Parts: sequence; C-alpha cells; structure tokens
Amino acid sequence: MSKRIYILNGHPAETSLNRALAEAYAGAARAAGHEVRLTHIAAMDFDPDHGFAGFGKTKPLEPALEKLLADIEWAEHVVLTAPMWWGGIPAKLKGAIDRAFLPGRTFDSRVPRGKMPKPLLSGRSARLILTSDTPRWFLSLIYRNAIVHQMRGQILRFVGIKPTRVSFFSAASSPGAGQVDGWLANVGQLGKAGV
Repeated sequence: MSKRIYILNGHPAETSLNRALAEAYAGAARAAGHEVRLTHIAAMDFDPDHGFAGFGKTKPLEPALEKLLADIEWAEHVVLTAPMWWGGIPAKLKGAIDRAFLPGRTFDSRVPRGKMPKPLLSGRSARLILTSDTPRWFLSLIYRNAIVHQMRGQILRFVGIKPTRVSFFSAASSPGAGQVDGWLANVGQLGKAGV
C-alpha cells in the first residue's frame, strides 16, 4: 500500500551524508510507488530565530516554513535525517522547528490548567535517521539517548507524530570500507517499505 511520505534532510550543508541518506530513502520510496516530497533544509530561506519569549507574539512564517508545515500536514509518514552535533540537532533545523511548530497549527494549548496541550498532527508516523561519530552504546549509556528522547518525545510525539522509529549510523566522519554503501542500502529498504 502506497503512502504519502515527506522527507526533511536536516543537515545545513549542500552536500552531506544526511543528504545522501535522504535521497536514497526518497529514490527507493518512489520506485516502490509511494508519493514523496523531499526538502533539504540547506535550500530553505527563513530566519531561524524565534525572537520572542513565549508564543504571545510570533513572526509571520516565511514561505519555506509554510511549505514545511503544509508538507507535514500532507504526509502520512515523516522522515527526518540529521547529524548529531554537540548532543543535539543543527541550529537551522532546530530553528525551523522553533519557528514552525506553533500553537494552533501543530498543537492546541487551549486546554484546562494542568493538562498537556492537544497534538494537532496525529495520524502520522515517523522515521528519524541520525548520523554521529558517537557510538550507539556510548549515546545510550553515557548520554541516555538524549537526542532521541528530544526528537521522539519532546518534539514529534508532542505534536502527535507517533510512533517514531530510529535509525542510527555512527562513525559518520570516518566510516569503514563499504559502510556508507551499507547505510544507503539500509535506508533504501526502509524507503521501499515506507517505514
């Protein structure tokens, strides 16, 4: 069964391993009959700075951020590729989330006091594809998977996108012989299956 899949490559460089992974996923998904939209954050033009405290006052969204939200709203499955830098995601990707994931569009904060905001993007699943130089065991043991908890729980689940499955590729700066080919094949299989 075909799905509507939105892929966001969150690496801010024009060329990167994350771009290659996003394109491998997209190519395999299209070949399998899925509808695919792909965005590279490097090509998006917007101010990543929220600029204000709270949500009482927000800047108008630039066309790139409106398109980002429209693509997520269109999708049944969202794929996000990103490198882990300093334990988190790149600033431009975080800025896109800060700016675009607003109340009334991605969550409803008009709930009784003490209740969690209501997610407005329910009914979508996600795949998080992370690259890092940190080994997975170290990320888990020492950092307690902080980036995964942030992305899966504090961002995607908060707005209703769940479940979120995670693919993690480490030694990204100095992969062994054939390792990148294996990673590309892996995400190609995920794209083919639409998961």
